[in-house]
This record gives sequence, C-alpha cells and structure tokens, in this order.
Amino acid sequence: MIKLIVCMKQVPMVSELPWDSKTGTLKRTLADGMMNPACKHALEAALQIKQIHGGTIAALTMGPLSAEEILREAIAMGADRGILISDKRLAGSDTYVTSYTLAKAIETVCPDFDLILCGCHTSDSETGQVGPQLSEELNIPGVAYVEHLELINRSIQIQRTSDNHLETLEMDLPALITLSTSHYCPRYTSLEGLQLAFENADISIFNGDDLGIDPKQIGVKGSPTRIVKVYSPMTKKKNVVLTGSTKKILDQLYDQFGDRISGIIGKDLQTHYHDE
Repeated sequence: MIKLIVCMKQVPMVSELPWDSKTGTLKRTLADGMMNPACKHALEAALQIKQIHGGTIAALTMGPLSAEEILREAIAMGADRGILISDKRLAGSDTYVTSYTLAKAIETVCPDFDLILCGCHTSDSETGQVGPQLSEELNIPGVAYVEHLELINRSIQIQRTSDNHLETLEMDLPALITLSTSHYCPRYTSLEGLQLAFENADISIFNGDDLGIDPKQIGVKGSPTRIVKVYSPMTKKKNVVLTGSTKKILDQLYDQFGDRISGIIGKDLQTHYHDE
C-alpha cells in the first residue's frame, strides 16, 4: 500500500481577488474560498493511483480555519484524511515559509510517506514555487509539470512536455511531483462522499507550536520576499486608419508595418510584395 500526500490550497474565488495595495497581499477574508483548480488535478492523480495500487491519501493544507472546507471537499472526492495547519502567525507567509511549514508538518504528522503530489501553480499567485521548494526542504527528488505518471515497484515513471519535447523520467520513492492541468480531469463528488465528508471526516488541525516551528521563521517577518508594488496593467492601443486605393493601402501597410509582420512570420514581405 502506497502512502500519498496531496498538498492543496484554498484560494479566493477567481472573480473575487481583493488586493491590499499597501501590503501587497490578498484580503482573503473578503472573498469566498475554493480549492485551487490545479490542486484538484493533483488529487485526481492520487485517487487513480489509490484505485490501482491501493493505499491512503492525506490532504494537507495551510491556511485559516475556513480552509477546512477544501479538506472536506477532498475527503468527499476520496481522500482518507485531512490535515490543516492554521496559525495566525503564519499570515503573510511567502512561498519559502509555506514550503518550510508544509515540510515540518509532513515530518511531524506523516513522515513515512511515499509520494507527494501538488498542483503546478495556484490561481492567486501563479508562482509554481511551493512544490519544488518543498522537495528541497524534504531532501527528496522532485519533478514539476507532470502530465502522466505510473508506479513501477518502488519507483515512479513520469512524462511531461518541456521545450516542445516529450520527456520520460524515472525516480525512486519517496518523491514529489507537481501535476499540470492538461490531464487527470477531476471527478465529480458523489452524494456518499459528501455524507462522509460532513458526518465522519478525519481532519486534524495543528498550529506552529505543535510542529515545533520557530515563530521568527514564519509569517511576514520570516519571509524574504518583498512586494514592491501591486497594480493592474493598462493596455494602450493606437488605431491606424489607412485610406486610398487598394494598392496605396498595401504600400502604406508594408512601409509602416512590414518589418514587424516579417519578423513574426519569418518572411521578408517587403521584398516579396515588390517582386510581385
């Protein structure tokens, strides 16, 4: 039986992303939460492994107490237990502190794991850093943006697309992978699963003291990342109107934009047009 851990995150609804312009952080208490979409793909991959090879799945998240909702959702989908790390002192943690905290939780609560699965990124930050950093914290091999995986004895064979090439890699367990969103489409939650998640769910909650974390190493103070500015990019467009006969318009088009068009398609349109 294989012991799986799926790291997941509660993120604000995509339509509700309120930023604090002064601190550069999300005002998470002002938006409804949901399970990060990429994490659902990681959970689906774990569920398929469990169906084939047997084993257990622990869903792990760090966040406010409201993050318990996504652990119940994970249990409803088929996970066996939920682990929540919740501590007000963790507020404002960057990816470095997050991966450190998750590693401490794994080492404390489920150190005998075989495989950790994470989403490739989160919808509220898109850094894609926590998974690789977590593998470094635990000193285990890790591969990101995996599209397909297969367990073979005590090793895992994976496939991913990198620089337009299909890579096939193999590594020994224990290991960590992050799943892309191109495969492992999440399943629907059954009524039986929902009943289990809300009537008999195995969810444990830990704080920093439970995990032996130094308060100076977590939260904003322990995070080396500094947000300089948060703003919405503005797109500026300039319309150009070409008038005259068809030949005159084409001459103007090639004179003004021929170099740009040629660079995009890799053909000297200016020379080709005049040759014609």
